[in-house]
Amino acid sequence: MSGEGEKPIETPEEELEANYKPPPEKTIEEILEADKEDESLRKYKETLLGEAGERKIIVDESDERKVIVKRLALCVNDRPDVELDLTTDLNELKKQVFIIKEGVSYRIRIDFIVQREIVHGLKYVQKTYRLGVPVDKMTHMVGSYPPKPELQSYTTPQEEAPAGLMSRGTYTVHSLFTDDDKNQHLKWEWCFEIKKDWKD
Repeated sequence: MSGEGEKPIETPEEELEANYKPPPEKTIEEILEADKEDESLRKYKETLLGEAGERKIIVDESDERKVIVKRLALCVNDRPDVELDLTTDLNELKKQVFIIKEGVSYRIRIDFIVQREIVHGLKYVQKTYRLGVPVDKMTHMVGSYPPKPELQSYTTPQEEAPAGLMSRGTYTVHSLFTDDDKNQHLKWEWCFEIKKDWKD
């Protein structure tokens, strides 16, 4: 236990986040205008931005957001992906429960659309609770993405589910898709249950 007046210990992720200063946000037009006399850099930027450098890409006119998060999938080798549709009523998601076999290796994939402008420094933050008590927090740096009409995806590094009798049970997850400018593109809750086997 820390004594009075001591600072709480920060995880390396939190320390990195606290010291990180994002670059100023720039529009596509500003990026293309900068260094335009450098032919090779101009071509590189045009290749990187693709269609976004030629025209404004708007996938859903009725949605003002730059990032539309579509799906979260639980990916386990040799098993079909289990998906959560994040375009439906988010309150209903809390009633669905992913089953995870204890000790199994898995990844989380997030499918999203970027429209209107480049999004800088996307991050996926996940806090896991059991019986209301926080048991885990992870932050994944997703990266910067140009607008595209196609779905884009990010898959987390492999994680291992806890194993053993004490780890079995239901967990609640608070997920957040955010960026360098602290825009909350989507915030949602979901649940998973660790069992001895997939069919338990």
